[in-house]
Amino acid sequence: MRPIRNRLKEGKVKVLAIGRKSGDFFAKNQNVYAGNENSLYNALNFTNTAVIAERIMDEFAKEKWDRVILVYNQFKNAAVQILQTEQLLPIIPPATQEKSKTVSDYIFEPNKESIVSDLLPTAVKTQLFKAVLDSHASEHGARMTAMNKATDNAGELIKDLRLQYNKARQAAITNEILEIVAGAEALNG
Repeated sequence: MRPIRNRLKEGKVKVLAIGRKSGDFFAKNQNVYAGNENSLYNALNFTNTAVIAERIMDEFAKEKWDRVILVYNQFKNAAVQILQTEQLLPIIPPATQEKSKTVSDYIFEPNKESIVSDLLPTAVKTQLFKAVLDSHASEHGARMTAMNKATDNAGELIKDLRLQYNKARQAAITNEILEIVAGAEALNG
């Protein structure tokens, strides 16, 4: 949430939350909140993610937003998630490498424009789907790690309680033996 809070300080920002926790967090500030897509996790697949990506691309095309930035947790392993911030729209071309001196002439079928107009929306949908899947995997990894730690802590607590119980039981048994011995000596004495 910190990178988003930093962006909020920059100026006019809208947040479209995907997930309950982020939605609850940003719903408190209606100036920032642009909605929530909680239902995506009920049926997480490319088709449902593509619908959200199309909504984002349409609003970007209508110039409702001047840029779209993804903030999500990238799954590294069950214990480690890395916060990522990527610009989704407008698409930034990768850093150009040194221009080749040889000129290649390619023939595009159909043509360059139609290939790009089909390819770019698919790339945006795929990038959003990857981010959602990474976040989902990160959440499950964090839950798994938390449950594992809770299980370990519960095991330690059971061990400590069992030790305390056995000490108390042993003290009670010792007291009973002392009372029996004292009673027997009182009868003899």
